[in-house]
Amino acid sequence: MASLNVYSALLVLFLTCGAAMATKENDHIIKENNCETKMGLPCVLEAFTSIFETGSISNKSCGELVGLGKVCHSALVKRTLENPQFKYLSPATIIAKSIQTWNNCLALIDSSSPSA
Repeated sequence: MASLNVYSALLVLFLTCGAAMATKENDHIIKENNCETKMGLPCVLEAFTSIFETGSISNKSCGELVGLGKVCHSALVKRTLENPQFKYLSPATIIAKSIQTWNNCLALIDSSSPSA
C-alpha cells in the first residue's frame, strides 16, 4: 500500500512539473518571437472568439493571424488553455478549433494572393 502512495505522489509531481515546463516553454516562445505585439487588438479578439467561443474571423484578421505565424499562434493558444480561467474548456476541442481557424485563414490568404 505504501508503494501505491509513492507512485501516486511521483505521478502528481511528474504532471505538475510537466505542466510548469510547458508553461515556461510557451512563455519563452511567445517572448522570443514577440508574439504579443504582432496582431492588433480587434483581430486578437476575433481570433479568440473564433477559437475559444463561437464566432467568425474576418479576412483582415486572418491576414494578421497568418502574419503572426503558426509557432506564435500555437504557443498563444496553449498558454491560454493553461490559464485556470479556461479549465472548463476541452483542450482537444480548442486545439481542433485552433487548427481549423489556422487552416481556413491560410487557405483564404493563399487564395487571395496573386500567383507568381
